[in-house]
Amino acid sequence: MSKQTRCYRYDFRGHLGFPATASGAGTPWTIADTSSAGSPTFGGATGGGYTMAFSSTSEIQNLCLYFGDVLAFDIDELIRASFIVKTEATLDSATSLAFGLASARNDAIDSITEAALFRLIGDNNIVVETDDGTNNNDDVSAGLTLNDTYKRFEINFAERNTTLEPPSLSTGRKSNVGFYAANDYGSLRRVASGTRFDMSNYSGGLQPFIQIQKTADTNTDSVEVLEVEIEVNLPNYA
Repeated sequence: MSKQTRCYRYDFRGHLGFPATASGAGTPWTIADTSSAGSPTFGGATGGGYTMAFSSTSEIQNLCLYFGDVLAFDIDELIRASFIVKTEATLDSATSLAFGLASARNDAIDSITEAALFRLIGDNNIVVETDDGTNNNDDVSAGLTLNDTYKRFEINFAERNTTLEPPSLSTGRKSNVGFYAANDYGSLRRVASGTRFDMSNYSGGLQPFIQIQKTADTNTDSVEVLEVEIEVNLPNYA
């Protein structure tokens, strides 16, 4: 018997659209759009990824690309999840962006019960957070920014076990989730390393999640997703 892994790669280059509900028609991805008076735009750009952009209507707008709350990835099987994204050169103070892995979607990010996320809140500075229903680390600075140039980010569940004295030799890999972001030379480096991101109290599923939202404001900020990649362990088989 050998231990096998599987990498699910979602390449958004050239994608034109996704259903507004999780139809299962060829893709697990779906779009949530809470706008009422305005008409945000969605779609692929030539040579680029999938873009979600606000309309100029002054209203609360929340746009999310996710699995329609199908929590397909068991946290105990996750190895890593990576995202290649970009946004505006200067985000409006009314705009927030979050991407990573989450349980059921919520318009209010802090109301999501379980999640591991990169966030930008009212500016281009990156913060990271985890929540497992018990342990909660909010808005820890990553010391980096995201703007209008693609950058790669990774959430790693497998490489940072927390070791204890016997008889409990390890609290399990989800007890020390690692966040990584590319530097200016394209190399991934760990961020927010002074905080232990503990999700050991959660044993359910997660979904990939990219959400941009604004309060009532006329800005037309956007997020563009080029690639999402999720690696998981498979059961042993011969």
